[in-house]
Amino acid sequence: MNLHNLCHPGEKKEIMIPVPKADGIPAVFVRGIKPGKRLVVTAGVHGCEYVGIQAVRELIQEIRTQELSGSILFIPLVNAEGFYEGAKQIVPEDGENLNRSFPGSEKGSIASRMAYALENFLVDRADFLLDLHGGDVNESMAPLVFFPVGAGEEIERKTRAATDFLSVDYRVQSRADNGLYSYAAQCKVPALLVERGGGGTWDSGEVLACKRNVYEILDYLGIRSMEEKAVPPREIAEVRYEEAETRGFWYCYKTPGSAVKEGEVLGELTDVYGNTIKRYLAEYDGIILYLTHALGVKAGDPLIAYGRGSAGIREKSTIYR
Repeated sequence: MNLHNLCHPGEKKEIMIPVPKADGIPAVFVRGIKPGKRLVVTAGVHGCEYVGIQAVRELIQEIRTQELSGSILFIPLVNAEGFYEGAKQIVPEDGENLNRSFPGSEKGSIASRMAYALENFLVDRADFLLDLHGGDVNESMAPLVFFPVGAGEEIERKTRAATDFLSVDYRVQSRADNGLYSYAAQCKVPALLVERGGGGTWDSGEVLACKRNVYEILDYLGIRSMEEKAVPPREIAEVRYEEAETRGFWYCYKTPGSAVKEGEVLGELTDVYGNTIKRYLAEYDGIILYLTHALGVKAGDPLIAYGRGSAGIREKSTIYR
């Protein structure tokens, strides 16, 4: 499908991204009056991360094509069933985390087929991809952006430069090879993952801030200019991700954005009788990026993530998004 054949310059068009043997994924193509780059904006890969979903819905209505030199493909709700069912991080039909399903397969589960559909539709049509996320119903986090540093120097350079335009607290180096934005980067499409909000809630202030982040990337790409520029976020080069070794009761003692000292207790996992299973201690001085605030957790659930600016150990990390 050639998107430019769908509408004339200065028009918006509702389209459907086909998914093998499943309902399609709704999208809106917005074509500016002048030629330029194309930004793809996705939201709702996780259906309970509401800030990005609402931000895209509002952007579709308020963006004026006369202001654009280029085009935008908005995908406001990737995981519709997860949204309507209130399913934490998964596609309800198969119980899979869509953001762990890349690369997908046209013959796999529904999450795998959705990933396959997004890959095939987006990769050849995007000059840049912005994937909007946030803390799920069980999570709290500081506003941040993940950018890929394992997909080659050119992708790292372009995405780091893009983060200079973003009004978020932190930019976090990512070497993950899962996720929509990570897959796009491996396909040599510059891509970022922005995190805002959490706890299964949203408000107008968070949505406004998220919309601003989209406008800031449009400014970076030369699609739509902004006069007011952001202060570049603080870069986090090393991140420690703690996860539950078994199910239990999780007591977190920190908050997103708070400082932590080496050896400080971050939280404690106990059994049903109150016996300590494990006490989690900070391995270095750093900043809390996000955490699970749910009381009950199961084995493998993320508990807390903290990072620091120095390069430190550069091992491959798993991003729990």
